[in-house]
Amino acid sequence: MSPSLALNNLLMFALIMNTTTRPALDISLTPLYGRGWELALKLAGEARVIAQQGLLTTATSAREGPSLHNHSAEALSIVAELLKKVLGDEWVVSDRDSIEGYIYDETPEPIRPKAAEHLVLVKPASTEEVSRVLKIANEYRVPVFPVGGRTGLVGGCIPTKPGIVLSLERMNKIEVDRENLMAVAEAGATLRDLIRAAEGAGLFFPPHPGDEGAQIGGLIATNAGGVRAVKYGVMRNYVRGLEVVLPTGEVLRLGGKLLKNNAGYDLMQLFIGSEGTLGVITKAVIRLFPRSRYMVTLIVPFSSRADALRAVPEVLRSGAMPLAIEYVQLREVKRAAEHMGERWPAEEGLAQLIIILDGMRSEEVLLACDEVAKICEAHNALNVLVVDSPKEQDRILKIRSNMYVAIKRDVVDALDVAVPPAKLSELMDAIDEVASKYGVDLPVYGHAGDGNLHVHIMKEVGSLEVVEMIKRDVYAVVAKLGGTITGEHGLGKVRAKSLDLFLSEEHLEIMRRIKRIFDPNGILNPVEHL
Repeated sequence: MSPSLALNNLLMFALIMNTTTRPALDISLTPLYGRGWELALKLAGEARVIAQQGLLTTATSAREGPSLHNHSAEALSIVAELLKKVLGDEWVVSDRDSIEGYIYDETPEPIRPKAAEHLVLVKPASTEEVSRVLKIANEYRVPVFPVGGRTGLVGGCIPTKPGIVLSLERMNKIEVDRENLMAVAEAGATLRDLIRAAEGAGLFFPPHPGDEGAQIGGLIATNAGGVRAVKYGVMRNYVRGLEVVLPTGEVLRLGGKLLKNNAGYDLMQLFIGSEGTLGVITKAVIRLFPRSRYMVTLIVPFSSRADALRAVPEVLRSGAMPLAIEYVQLREVKRAAEHMGERWPAEEGLAQLIIILDGMRSEEVLLACDEVAKICEAHNALNVLVVDSPKEQDRILKIRSNMYVAIKRDVVDALDVAVPPAKLSELMDAIDEVASKYGVDLPVYGHAGDGNLHVHIMKEVGSLEVVEMIKRDVYAVVAKLGGTITGEHGLGKVRAKSLDLFLSEEHLEIMRRIKRIFDPNGILNPVEHL
């Protein structure tokens, strides 16, 4: 059989599958003529296998025929060959051992969704290449799972269906515009890259949303928060422009180096926090700020958790707006310090607040410190430790940032609930009651300044059935207090199944309709429970 005859047979197969519409294969196969016997014979042979299994349909009949969300290794093999033509053989990976590091994130293993067996990893180097990948995927209705630094905790990027794992790690350029106080960052650049680029230009990226290995695209797709959100907000507050590739391959460029933009519906905000379900973020314009000249960290221990949490709303009302107010319990923060080979500087009390204050003048910061210290003392603080050394402040922040790392091997699930900040004490009392009801320990720490706490269900609980009961009870309290299921981690594939406890069916249906508008074939990061 000649190469041209083999390819003609493959095209004929597509025509037979749907004689009333344009063949699904005709656009994609055109560039493959002339690639030789081996590829032609491979494609023709695989086409026969797929034809026998009835797995291939045209994109134009997406609402009628069987879905490719359950396609076979043979179908993926054809798609992989097309992707190699676009990206080059080096950047299309089918070997499972090479893919393994891309398919899981930091979600605790007991609740982590299982990745699909048949996957292809692609690493495009430009927005144009991302567009071409998505056009091929949409043509075949192959699921696409965008991945970043895989630092998430809710299985958001885990490829649960056979398909394409899309990594933007090669797209990692950052340019800083000092005149406009903006950075233009590709999606594969890391938080660490952005912080260093801003500092190199004498500027400051205020939020610190967790692991510095997280990638910019992922931080935006999950609307990441972190310890500094009290004063400076979350990722949403810093994104001024986006470049996004839609599932159909079209490229949208939204916003820009603008502080004000009121032209039509704000589509950009839909993509922020959409968790890779509406489009693939390839580039962002991010607002920067002048660096604060002075920063002080206070560590305030309390004998009573209630005293610590009741001080928080009063600090917020005082006008001394902190950069961060973190709630930690002494046992867990000391464990994090020991995990890093460090020593935690304050060893008093049961519960502690870590309060960070910053400003442009030392007098301003010192006055704020004095005000905050008085409020904490009025709420029975045992002591107020003032840390003004930048090196020591960095050490304290790193220990705080490693609290989950230190305990994660013993964690079954890390809830990410948020309530109005003044309701934190009530929430913690209710969590104590849940822990007592089931006879377990539920370590809690988090961002007290914005009402976002992380409740950890540990392996000592025993069965996953009990885990689900604990979650149900905690969520019931959170909903009663006017809270939400997730303050910063997102829904992923772990939280989506519980979303109906917080949102009405009408709300969920509107989200489904929005998804269908942007992604008519449902290829981008499909989630079963939405």
